[in-house]
Amino acid sequence: MDATHEPIIQAELARIGLRWANCVSWNDDETALTSEILERGEAVTTKSGALVVSTGQHTGRSPKDKYVVRDDVTEDTVWWENNQPMTRARFETLRSDMMTHARLKSLFVQDLIAGADPKHELQTRVVTELAWHALFIRKLLRVPASRKGFRPGLTIINLPSFKADPVRHGTNSETVIAIDLKNHIVLIGGTQYAGETKKAVFSVLNFMLPAVDVLPMHCSANVGAAGDTAVFFGLSGTGKTTLSTDPKRALIGDDEHGWSSDGVFNFEGGCYAKVVNLSAESEPEIYAASLRKGSILENVVLDPATGEVDFADTSKTENTRSAYALDAIPNAKVSGTAGIPKAIVMLTADAFGVMPPIAKLSPEQAMYHFISGYTAKVAGTERGVKEPSAVFSACFGAPFLPRHPSVYGRMLRDLIEQHNVPCYLVNTGWVGGGYGAGKRISIKLTRALLNAALEGKLQDAEMRRDDNFGFNVPVKLDGIDAKMLNPRAMWADPKAYDAAASKLVGLFEANFTRFDPAPSRIAAE
Repeated sequence: MDATHEPIIQAELARIGLRWANCVSWNDDETALTSEILERGEAVTTKSGALVVSTGQHTGRSPKDKYVVRDDVTEDTVWWENNQPMTRARFETLRSDMMTHARLKSLFVQDLIAGADPKHELQTRVVTELAWHALFIRKLLRVPASRKGFRPGLTIINLPSFKADPVRHGTNSETVIAIDLKNHIVLIGGTQYAGETKKAVFSVLNFMLPAVDVLPMHCSANVGAAGDTAVFFGLSGTGKTTLSTDPKRALIGDDEHGWSSDGVFNFEGGCYAKVVNLSAESEPEIYAASLRKGSILENVVLDPATGEVDFADTSKTENTRSAYALDAIPNAKVSGTAGIPKAIVMLTADAFGVMPPIAKLSPEQAMYHFISGYTAKVAGTERGVKEPSAVFSACFGAPFLPRHPSVYGRMLRDLIEQHNVPCYLVNTGWVGGGYGAGKRISIKLTRALLNAALEGKLQDAEMRRDDNFGFNVPVKLDGIDAKMLNPRAMWADPKAYDAAASKLVGLFEANFTRFDPAPSRIAAE
């Protein structure tokens, strides 16, 4: 800690209840943080200089350990069916205990920005006890050009060594993520998984931005040479990061954006890519960025003798991750801003083999599929899973939604109608049968279909109405095997296809009854 600024820093820490810290790193840059990480033994380096870290017991988020303080601000605005409540008294006890736990610890503080649009930025202070967590969030959020006058609108305190007491704090386990939306404070303890900090910021923005007519979106985004912005919604494993990282289009961001009256803006300044089975051949830009000096690789397996990473090794977890700055992608739009979307793409990895590779949606259908947030798990990804299972995550990000999905769904529908934005459903999953019988749609085919959509070639294409979902499907497109566009024609047994389709439609309708008593809207034209 710079002795010149020590009194100011101590006063800032005391203001949030942190006193008697042993040593404080305050906005250290990447070089200083990397040196501290290696000196403390928090990471090892690859041959190329990337940092390999382990998140210990938690290799992913802990949604059952996440809470929102229930008070006069949140009582009538939070979607309580989706968010676990915590009383104000429990939160204050938790906060006091965490502040006591932090005494005499070394702390790392980063003052950063969430939101590339200055009109809607959220100044965010992150305090953690791990140097690599500080570097992680410095890569994922945006580093301000100047911190003069910086006043945090959100404070996150992340102490992985703190263990919650279920009896005292009202938690389910020793892990806790507690969000106070009234005072904009987040407390995280009992987990080393850095993604909790990133997603806590997103959760807060999901609460704040609709109140100022900005739609927060769990999506990636890119923009073409003509300024044609496209956004890509999709759950993990559907290709959201891969497909938006396109050498022919500038990447705006890979995960979290806002849609305001001025256009789209990235909440972040970095990317957090899933890297299981990552290869230089299939995803060259992400592969190079992940191995770049200073990038952070979570839970990947490293050969200590050669310094080489084996991205195919899932012995620690299938949720291996890479965190890197946005400018690690060669054609990234580092400003993080672009105009009103000219196309909306909703991605699904349909393991039932029912969905067509691409379909065009009406505004009402887009709202329906947005609120549904469908993809599928395949057999083998989880113990005991014998066949594909449907996964529905409202707005393609239910764990991060403080408000009811209808709030975000109506906003999206209104924006689509206001700006006449074409919407597409793209299946990156299976055709010719479900998982184990059919084949996975190739990235090459998906990119060809996306290019056709983004270039406007689907606007005048001959369409057929899908009998099961009611959306329009192109009958033929130049350079594409017409049979691939008709999933029923790809099945050896059409009746088996009909049965699988009927089952999937039923799953959609059952899921949507949580939001609307008239699930027949699935077939709305």
